[in-house]
Amino acid sequence: MTTPPPGRTDLRPYPVEIAPPDLSAHRAGNTGVAYFTTLAAPRPGPHVMVTALMHGNELCGAVVLDRLLRDGFRPDRGRLTLGFCNVAAYLQFDPDCPTLSRYVDEDLNRVWDEAVLDGDRTSPELERAREIRPLLDDVDMLLDIHSMQHPTEPLMLAGPLDKGRRLAESVGVPATIVLDAGHAAGRRMRDYGRFADPEAPGAALLVECGQHWAATSVTVARETLVRFLVAAGVAGQDRFDPVACPEQTVIEVTQPVTVETNRFRFSRSYLGMEIIEKAGTVIGHDGDREVRTPHDRCVLIMPSRRLGRGQTAVRLGRIIG
Repeated sequence: MTTPPPGRTDLRPYPVEIAPPDLSAHRAGNTGVAYFTTLAAPRPGPHVMVTALMHGNELCGAVVLDRLLRDGFRPDRGRLTLGFCNVAAYLQFDPDCPTLSRYVDEDLNRVWDEAVLDGDRTSPELERAREIRPLLDDVDMLLDIHSMQHPTEPLMLAGPLDKGRRLAESVGVPATIVLDAGHAAGRRMRDYGRFADPEAPGAALLVECGQHWAATSVTVARETLVRFLVAAGVAGQDRFDPVACPEQTVIEVTQPVTVETNRFRFSRSYLGMEIIEKAGTVIGHDGDREVRTPHDRCVLIMPSRRLGRGQTAVRLGRIIG
Protein backbone atom coordinates (compact mmCIF):
# COMPACT_ATOMS: atom_id res chain seq x y z
CA MET A 1 0.00 0.00 0.00
CA THR A 2 1.38 3.39 -0.97
CA THR A 3 1.91 5.70 2.01
CA PRO A 4 -0.05 8.97 1.73
CA PRO A 5 2.14 12.08 1.67
CA PRO A 6 2.23 14.32 4.76
CA GLY A 7 -1.00 16.25 5.23
CA ARG A 8 -3.02 14.06 2.86
CA THR A 9 -5.20 11.21 4.09
CA ASP A 10 -6.38 8.43 1.82
CA LEU A 11 -10.06 7.80 2.53
CA ARG A 12 -11.32 4.24 2.56
CA PRO A 13 -11.45 3.41 -1.15
CA TYR A 14 -13.92 1.40 -3.16
CA PRO A 15 -12.52 -1.17 -5.63
CA VAL A 16 -10.87 0.29 -8.73
CA GLU A 17 -12.64 -1.38 -11.68
CA ILE A 18 -11.50 1.08 -14.39
CA ALA A 19 -8.14 1.00 -16.14
CA PRO A 20 -6.83 4.57 -16.52
CA PRO A 21 -6.28 5.24 -20.24
CA ASP A 22 -2.97 6.43 -21.68
CA LEU A 23 -3.63 10.02 -22.74
CA SER A 24 -0.22 10.75 -24.24
CA ALA A 25 -1.62 10.67 -27.79
CA HIS A 26 -3.84 13.64 -26.94
CA ARG A 27 -1.22 15.83 -25.30
CA ALA A 28 -0.52 18.13 -28.27
CA GLY A 29 -4.18 18.70 -29.16
CA ASN A 30 -4.76 21.42 -31.74
CA THR A 31 -5.94 24.39 -29.68
CA GLY A 32 -2.70 25.64 -28.15
CA VAL A 33 -3.85 24.20 -24.81
CA ALA A 34 -2.34 20.83 -23.95
CA TYR A 35 -4.82 17.93 -23.98
CA PHE A 36 -7.58 20.00 -25.63
CA THR A 37 -8.68 19.19 -29.17
CA THR A 38 -11.30 20.96 -31.30
CA LEU A 39 -13.12 18.98 -33.99
CA ALA A 40 -14.81 21.11 -36.67
CA ALA A 41 -17.75 20.16 -38.89
CA PRO A 42 -18.27 21.42 -42.45
CA ARG A 43 -21.64 22.89 -41.48
CA PRO A 44 -22.06 25.82 -39.06
CA GLY A 45 -23.36 25.27 -35.57
CA PRO A 46 -22.63 25.87 -31.88
CA HIS A 47 -19.28 25.51 -30.14
CA VAL A 48 -19.73 22.68 -27.65
CA MET A 49 -17.18 21.54 -25.07
CA VAL A 50 -16.97 18.28 -23.12
CA THR A 51 -14.38 17.99 -20.35
CA ALA A 52 -13.04 15.22 -18.15
CA LEU A 53 -10.53 14.92 -15.31
CA MET A 54 -11.49 18.10 -13.51
CA HIS A 55 -10.36 15.88 -10.65
CA GLY A 56 -7.47 13.57 -11.40
CA ASN A 57 -8.98 10.48 -9.78
CA GLU A 58 -12.33 10.60 -11.63
CA LEU A 59 -11.66 8.21 -14.49
CA CYS A 60 -14.91 7.63 -16.36
CA GLY A 61 -14.82 10.84 -18.38
CA ALA A 62 -11.24 10.21 -19.44
CA VAL A 63 -12.21 6.76 -20.72
CA VAL A 64 -15.09 7.99 -22.90
CA LEU A 65 -13.30 11.05 -24.32
CA ASP A 66 -10.21 8.99 -25.08
CA ARG A 67 -12.37 6.49 -26.98
CA LEU A 68 -14.23 9.23 -28.89
CA LEU A 69 -10.93 10.73 -30.06
CA ARG A 70 -9.38 7.37 -30.94
CA ASP A 71 -12.48 6.39 -32.93
CA GLY A 72 -12.06 9.50 -35.10
CA PHE A 73 -15.42 11.05 -34.22
CA ARG A 74 -16.34 14.25 -36.10
CA PRO A 75 -19.36 16.46 -35.38
CA ASP A 76 -22.08 17.01 -37.97
CA ARG A 77 -22.39 20.71 -37.23
CA GLY A 78 -20.40 23.39 -35.44
CA ARG A 79 -17.34 22.66 -33.33
CA LEU A 80 -16.74 20.14 -30.58
CA THR A 81 -13.87 20.68 -28.12
CA LEU A 82 -12.81 17.71 -26.00
CA GLY A 83 -10.51 18.37 -23.07
CA PHE A 84 -8.73 16.64 -20.21
CA CYS A 85 -8.39 19.20 -17.40
CA ASN A 86 -6.17 18.27 -14.43
CA VAL A 87 -3.79 15.90 -16.20
CA ALA A 88 -1.00 16.72 -13.73
CA ALA A 89 -3.10 15.19 -10.93
CA TYR A 90 -4.25 12.31 -13.14
CA LEU A 91 -0.67 11.30 -13.87
CA GLN A 92 -0.23 10.76 -10.11
CA PHE A 93 -3.14 8.29 -9.95
CA ASP A 94 -2.29 5.20 -7.91
CA PRO A 95 -4.92 2.45 -7.65
CA ASP A 96 -3.55 1.58 -4.19
CA CYS A 97 -4.40 5.11 -2.93
CA PRO A 98 -6.92 6.30 -5.51
CA THR A 99 -8.29 9.30 -3.63
CA LEU A 100 -4.96 11.11 -3.38
CA SER A 101 -4.79 12.31 -6.98
CA ARG A 102 -7.91 14.47 -6.82
CA TYR A 103 -5.68 17.53 -7.29
CA VAL A 104 -2.06 18.66 -6.95
CA ASP A 105 -2.38 21.73 -4.68
CA GLU A 106 -6.05 22.76 -4.74
CA ASP A 107 -9.40 21.78 -6.22
CA LEU A 108 -9.46 22.84 -9.88
CA ASN A 109 -13.25 23.01 -9.70
CA ARG A 110 -13.25 25.77 -7.06
CA VAL A 111 -11.20 28.46 -8.88
CA TRP A 112 -13.53 29.59 -11.67
CA ASP A 113 -14.33 33.03 -10.26
CA GLU A 114 -13.17 35.92 -12.46
CA ALA A 115 -11.56 37.70 -9.51
CA VAL A 116 -9.58 34.58 -8.61
CA LEU A 117 -8.53 33.94 -12.20
CA ASP A 118 -7.47 37.56 -12.63
CA GLY A 119 -5.72 37.73 -9.25
CA ASP A 120 -2.11 37.26 -8.22
CA ARG A 121 -2.47 33.94 -6.41
CA THR A 122 -0.93 30.95 -8.16
CA SER A 123 -1.04 27.16 -8.02
CA PRO A 124 -0.81 24.38 -10.62
CA GLU A 125 -4.60 24.29 -10.76
CA LEU A 126 -4.98 28.05 -11.15
CA GLU A 127 -2.42 28.12 -13.94
CA ARG A 128 -4.26 25.30 -15.68
CA ALA A 129 -7.59 27.14 -15.35
CA ARG A 130 -5.99 30.25 -16.86
CA GLU A 131 -4.79 28.17 -19.82
CA ILE A 132 -8.27 26.71 -20.40
CA ARG A 133 -10.16 29.97 -19.87
CA PRO A 134 -9.82 31.47 -23.39
CA LEU A 135 -11.30 28.30 -24.88
CA LEU A 136 -14.15 28.34 -22.37
CA ASP A 137 -14.95 31.97 -23.18
CA ASP A 138 -15.96 30.87 -26.71
CA VAL A 139 -18.14 27.89 -25.70
CA ASP A 140 -21.93 27.86 -26.13
CA MET A 141 -22.65 24.64 -24.21
CA LEU A 142 -20.50 22.67 -21.76
CA LEU A 143 -20.70 19.18 -20.30
CA ASP A 144 -18.23 18.55 -17.46
CA ILE A 145 -17.99 14.82 -16.62
CA HIS A 146 -17.42 13.85 -12.97
CA SER A 147 -17.95 10.94 -10.59
CA MET A 148 -18.70 10.58 -6.86
CA GLN A 149 -17.21 9.24 -3.63
CA HIS A 150 -20.10 6.85 -2.94
CA PRO A 151 -22.06 4.44 -5.18
CA THR A 152 -25.00 6.82 -5.44
CA GLU A 153 -27.36 7.06 -8.39
CA PRO A 154 -26.06 9.36 -11.15
CA LEU A 155 -26.96 13.05 -10.99
CA MET A 156 -27.04 15.92 -13.47
CA LEU A 157 -26.10 19.16 -11.71
CA ALA A 158 -27.77 21.86 -13.77
CA GLY A 159 -27.19 24.98 -11.67
CA PRO A 160 -29.92 27.29 -10.38
CA LEU A 161 -31.03 28.81 -13.72
CA ASP A 162 -33.87 27.78 -16.02
CA LYS A 163 -31.51 27.48 -19.01
CA GLY A 164 -29.47 24.82 -17.21
CA ARG A 165 -32.61 22.87 -16.30
CA ARG A 166 -33.87 23.04 -19.88
CA LEU A 167 -30.59 21.72 -21.24
CA ALA A 168 -30.53 18.90 -18.66
CA GLU A 169 -34.09 17.92 -19.56
CA SER A 170 -33.23 17.89 -23.26
CA VAL A 171 -30.29 15.58 -22.61
CA GLY A 172 -32.68 13.21 -20.85
CA VAL A 173 -30.17 11.34 -18.69
CA PRO A 174 -29.39 10.78 -15.86
CA ALA A 175 -32.80 10.32 -14.28
CA THR A 176 -32.14 12.87 -11.49
CA ILE A 177 -31.54 16.58 -12.13
CA VAL A 178 -30.22 18.70 -9.27
CA LEU A 179 -30.66 22.49 -9.32
CA ASP A 180 -27.85 23.87 -7.18
CA ALA A 181 -25.81 27.04 -6.74
CA GLY A 182 -22.39 25.51 -6.02
CA HIS A 183 -20.03 25.60 -3.06
CA ALA A 184 -18.88 28.17 -0.52
CA ALA A 185 -15.28 27.04 -1.11
CA GLY A 186 -15.22 28.41 -4.66
CA ARG A 187 -16.87 28.56 -8.05
CA ARG A 188 -17.09 25.54 -10.36
CA MET A 189 -16.35 25.68 -14.09
CA ARG A 190 -20.00 25.01 -14.86
CA ASP A 191 -20.83 28.30 -13.08
CA TYR A 192 -18.15 30.34 -14.86
CA GLY A 193 -18.95 33.60 -16.63
CA ARG A 194 -22.03 33.70 -18.81
CA PHE A 195 -23.07 30.17 -17.80
CA ALA A 196 -24.20 31.74 -14.51
CA ASP A 197 -25.81 34.82 -16.16
CA PRO A 198 -29.57 34.36 -16.68
CA GLU A 199 -29.57 37.02 -19.42
CA ALA A 200 -26.64 35.59 -21.39
CA PRO A 201 -26.64 32.73 -23.90
CA GLY A 202 -24.66 29.68 -23.00
CA ALA A 203 -25.47 26.83 -20.63
CA ALA A 204 -23.38 24.29 -18.76
CA LEU A 205 -23.99 20.96 -17.07
CA LEU A 206 -21.98 18.85 -14.64
CA VAL A 207 -22.78 15.14 -14.60
CA GLU A 208 -21.93 12.91 -11.65
CA CYS A 209 -21.78 9.42 -13.19
CA GLY A 210 -21.63 7.22 -10.08
CA GLN A 211 -18.84 5.97 -7.85
CA HIS A 212 -15.39 7.10 -9.00
CA TRP A 213 -13.94 3.73 -9.97
CA ALA A 214 -17.03 1.65 -10.70
CA ALA A 215 -17.23 0.26 -14.23
CA THR A 216 -20.87 1.36 -14.37
CA SER A 217 -19.77 5.02 -14.21
CA VAL A 218 -18.19 4.61 -17.66
CA THR A 219 -21.52 3.39 -19.05
CA VAL A 220 -23.31 6.41 -17.57
CA ALA A 221 -20.65 8.80 -18.88
CA ARG A 222 -20.92 7.35 -22.39
CA GLU A 223 -24.73 7.53 -22.45
CA THR A 224 -24.74 11.07 -21.12
CA LEU A 225 -22.11 12.19 -23.63
CA VAL A 226 -24.09 10.75 -26.55
CA ARG A 227 -27.33 12.40 -25.48
CA PHE A 228 -25.56 15.69 -24.80
CA LEU A 229 -24.01 15.82 -28.27
CA VAL A 230 -27.45 15.29 -29.80
CA ALA A 231 -29.17 17.82 -27.50
CA ALA A 232 -26.44 20.42 -28.14
CA GLY A 233 -26.94 20.12 -31.89
CA VAL A 234 -23.50 18.92 -32.97
CA ALA A 235 -24.58 15.35 -33.78
CA GLY A 236 -27.71 13.64 -35.03
CA GLN A 237 -29.43 10.82 -33.18
CA ASP A 238 -28.76 8.55 -36.17
CA ARG A 239 -25.04 8.62 -35.33
CA PHE A 240 -25.55 6.58 -32.16
CA ASP A 241 -27.45 3.63 -30.82
CA PRO A 242 -30.69 4.92 -29.25
CA VAL A 243 -30.58 5.49 -25.51
CA ALA A 244 -33.83 4.98 -23.61
CA CYS A 245 -34.49 8.00 -21.43
CA PRO A 246 -36.04 7.48 -18.00
CA GLU A 247 -38.61 9.75 -16.43
CA GLN A 248 -36.60 12.51 -14.78
CA THR A 249 -36.90 13.82 -11.23
CA VAL A 250 -35.88 17.39 -10.39
CA ILE A 251 -34.45 18.25 -6.97
CA GLU A 252 -33.84 21.83 -5.88
CA VAL A 253 -31.05 22.38 -3.37
CA THR A 254 -32.54 24.38 -0.52
CA GLN A 255 -29.43 24.57 1.65
CA PRO A 256 -25.79 23.53 1.42
CA VAL A 257 -24.19 22.50 4.70
CA THR A 258 -20.74 24.09 4.87
CA VAL A 259 -18.35 22.76 7.51
CA GLU A 260 -17.52 25.41 10.14
CA THR A 261 -15.25 23.43 12.49
CA ASN A 262 -12.74 20.61 12.23
CA ARG A 263 -15.06 18.36 14.24
CA PHE A 264 -17.89 17.71 11.79
CA ARG A 265 -19.45 14.26 11.93
CA PHE A 266 -22.61 12.76 10.48
CA SER A 267 -25.05 11.07 12.86
CA ARG A 268 -24.80 7.89 10.78
CA SER A 269 -23.26 6.71 7.54
CA TYR A 270 -25.08 8.39 4.65
CA LEU A 271 -24.34 7.47 1.03
CA GLY A 272 -26.60 10.04 -0.62
CA MET A 273 -30.19 10.40 -1.90
CA GLU A 274 -31.63 9.36 1.46
CA ILE A 275 -34.97 11.10 2.11
CA ILE A 276 -35.37 12.33 5.70
CA GLU A 277 -39.10 12.53 6.31
CA LYS A 278 -39.31 15.04 9.17
CA ALA A 279 -38.02 18.60 9.41
CA GLY A 280 -35.68 19.11 12.36
CA THR A 281 -34.12 15.66 12.19
CA VAL A 282 -30.50 15.69 13.38
CA ILE A 283 -28.22 14.43 10.59
CA GLY A 284 -24.89 15.48 12.08
CA HIS A 285 -22.89 17.69 14.40
CA ASP A 286 -20.50 20.49 13.47
CA GLY A 287 -18.52 20.75 16.66
CA ASP A 288 -21.19 21.30 19.31
CA ARG A 289 -23.81 22.53 16.82
CA GLU A 290 -26.55 20.16 15.68
CA VAL A 291 -27.16 20.00 11.93
CA ARG A 292 -30.87 19.49 11.29
CA THR A 293 -33.00 19.04 8.20
CA PRO A 294 -34.77 22.32 7.31
CA HIS A 295 -37.98 20.81 5.88
CA ASP A 296 -39.92 17.58 5.53
CA ARG A 297 -38.83 15.01 2.93
CA CYS A 298 -35.35 16.43 2.80
CA VAL A 299 -33.04 14.76 0.27
CA LEU A 300 -29.38 14.33 1.22
CA ILE A 301 -27.27 14.99 -1.87
CA MET A 302 -23.66 13.81 -2.12
CA PRO A 303 -22.62 13.65 1.56
CA SER A 304 -18.86 14.03 1.65
CA ARG A 305 -16.07 12.25 3.45
CA ARG A 306 -13.88 15.35 3.01
CA LEU A 307 -15.07 17.25 6.07
CA GLY A 308 -12.53 20.02 6.52
CA ARG A 309 -13.55 23.54 7.47
CA GLY A 310 -15.02 25.46 4.53
CA GLN A 311 -15.93 22.32 2.55
CA THR A 312 -19.46 21.26 1.65
CA ALA A 313 -20.51 18.39 3.93
CA VAL A 314 -23.80 17.70 2.13
CA ARG A 315 -26.43 19.51 0.12
CA LEU A 316 -30.04 19.41 1.30
CA GLY A 317 -32.78 19.37 -1.29
CA ARG A 318 -36.49 19.18 -2.05
CA ILE A 319 -38.11 17.24 -4.89
CA ILE A 320 -39.93 19.78 -7.10
CA GLY A 321 -40.62 17.85 -10.28
